[in-house]
Amino acid sequence: MQRSQKKVSASELLGISTLIVGEVGSGKTALTAKILDDLVDLGYAQEITVIDIGPDKLGVGGKLSNYSKRIGEIRLLEPKGLRAPRLEGKNAEEVIRFAEENKRKIEPLFLSFLDSPTNILVINDLSIYLQAGPVETIFSLMEMARTFLANSYYGRRLSEDYGSGITKKEMEAVNSLLKKVDKVIYLQ
Repeated sequence: MQRSQKKVSASELLGISTLIVGEVGSGKTALTAKILDDLVDLGYAQEITVIDIGPDKLGVGGKLSNYSKRIGEIRLLEPKGLRAPRLEGKNAEEVIRFAEENKRKIEPLFLSFLDSPTNILVINDLSIYLQAGPVETIFSLMEMARTFLANSYYGRRLSEDYGSGITKKEMEAVNSLLKKVDKVIYLQ
């Protein structure tokens, strides 16, 4: 696994798996959008699927469409009504319920990609899925794409989960991904 900082060329990510990680507000979604736009500029629009699972609100993450100028030129899969469990949940039961609901809304998009894969797969805000979903599903997605690019929360600021256990599950899953991908981009 190669570790890197912010300066990255889209062309150097072709043919490998890359995970962008960092704390809230570190620029993960913005960097992912820049790389996506660069890939479109390089002529790969027809080969790209984006699965955008960033929550709609609450000042965390955000949608790639808020950052990308070229999002309309690629295959975009987006679930409706995702929640930010740790920020919106008021107790452990609610946090778990929101995480499970998110998983149920996201999994059909993953199946859609597996049924009709493209060479390049970009996933925005992978941590939302990993709070309740198995990391093995992500490994399957990685295997189907020649180029895999995803970003994920990886920090401590959102650790309060009311004892639900989703923070620990998410952290363990991201750690598994960090060991599996070819390149990790850490943002501070």
